[in-house]
Amino acid sequence: MKSAMYCAMKGRAGRGFTLVESLVALAVVAIALGAGLRAAGVLTDNAQRLQDVVAAQWCADNELTALRLTRSFPGVGDSDFSCEQLGRSYQGRLSTRPTPNPSFRRVDAQVSDPDGRPLVTLSTVLSRN
Repeated sequence: MKSAMYCAMKGRAGRGFTLVESLVALAVVAIALGAGLRAAGVLTDNAQRLQDVVAAQWCADNELTALRLTRSFPGVGDSDFSCEQLGRSYQGRLSTRPTPNPSFRRVDAQVSDPDGRPLVTLSTVLSRN
């Protein structure tokens, strides 16, 4: 009995894989490669988004710094600005609002991509000199 089972296993081992086994193995490899490609695509999109957010933050920070350097007390209201960083154009809006203390103003700089999607908002408080 032992020799019959051994012969059956030995005969099977010499034949190789069946068509079904090969197709299952190919399907597993295809699914793994598909998942890897999707992950690589997501990483690329995230890297581009991070680059846009960093450049937009530079734009907002530059506008707020320029406002601080003028050493003038800003009026309440909104104004638009544009900025170019890393070869891309960004649109921004400065919103100046009063605070409970009349000697201070809150200024928000919101920067959007060319399609109008907000990327970053930075805020600061400016004082009367």
